[in-house]
Amino acid sequence: MPVTAAIGTYRPTKTYGAVRAVADLDLQVDPGQVFGYLGPNGAGKTTTIRVLLALQRPSSGRATLLGLDSQQDSVEIRRRTGYLPGELALFPRMTGQQHIDWFARARGERHLGLARQLAERFGVVADRPAKELSKGNRQKIGLVLAFMHRPELVILDEPTSGLGPLMQAEFERLVREVVAEGRTVFLSSHDLDEVQRLADRIAIVKAGRLVMTDTVEGFRERAPKKVEARFRQPVDRSLFAKLAGVPVRSGNGARIALDVTGPDRAGPEGGRRAGPGRRRLSPRRPRRAVLGPLPRGTFVGGLQCDLSLTRLTSRPDAVASAATRLEWRSTRWRSWPFTRCSSTRRRWTTSSRATRQPPPCSV
Repeated sequence: MPVTAAIGTYRPTKTYGAVRAVADLDLQVDPGQVFGYLGPNGAGKTTTIRVLLALQRPSSGRATLLGLDSQQDSVEIRRRTGYLPGELALFPRMTGQQHIDWFARARGERHLGLARQLAERFGVVADRPAKELSKGNRQKIGLVLAFMHRPELVILDEPTSGLGPLMQAEFERLVREVVAEGRTVFLSSHDLDEVQRLADRIAIVKAGRLVMTDTVEGFRERAPKKVEARFRQPVDRSLFAKLAGVPVRSGNGARIALDVTGPDRAGPEGGRRAGPGRRRLSPRRPRRAVLGPLPRGTFVGGLQCDLSLTRLTSRPDAVASAATRLEWRSTRWRSWPFTRCSSTRRRWTTSSRATRQPPPCSV
């Protein structure tokens, strides 16, 4: 029996005059997962959500939520869905508790045990009017309203906006608990770190069009990695040009800058042999080593590089002698890859005498 998708879109398009906010969107969100909807400000994320919830009608195309048509069955969909808008608007003179009571009556909820638990969990200020609350405290009320009726589908637009680090961590724990119960979370954000920590699958939207959809691991494998190698002696740049998937960005004598792309073929475990007479070096397990050809799958500042010179058999001795000292650098990317280092640059110097472990890097 086929599983009904939590969200399905069939090429919906939304235009405002000559401006096309969303164009031919094709999404499939399976139940029981966190689906990250990632894109810059103005990419069309909020418009997509409004079309899904029938807050706006699409110019063409259609969408389904929980197997129901988003336009014809909008009332039933809203009963079974929790929603936190990107710009939460509360009644300015009502307190947090009054908001919770009002929404509970509107939904026909008689038991407020879960709402009280969530309010305590997030430290909601429930006895003051909304107009006197900060952005973060209003956001906490919005989270309680979105989750308090145990919805099958939760749609969140920039949910951690205004929250401090402790409340963000609490929100992440709540999302994982919801997914563990088999429910679905649609998380729209422009924050890459937030999405990669929570999402099972990610869709990237830009200028109203879907760029790609994949898992977090899939995006990590596709992400380019910048590597710079320094040698004691000048090396021939053409040797590196023969490597598939490793274009040479620049080369000047003893310094070569490379773009490393593609999946990590050597696997994530460090210290395993990469071939006869060669060892993969990992900062997790530092060891003494004499470098021959550049080891495949070397960890560089927390990034595993798919760099190998094993194919260059014409002059292996020349390459090995030049590689007696290597200095690797990993540059922090703001958008790619899905890796975060605690400082902008890390260095790892290896030589024929000793191998030094790099400083710790948060991944």
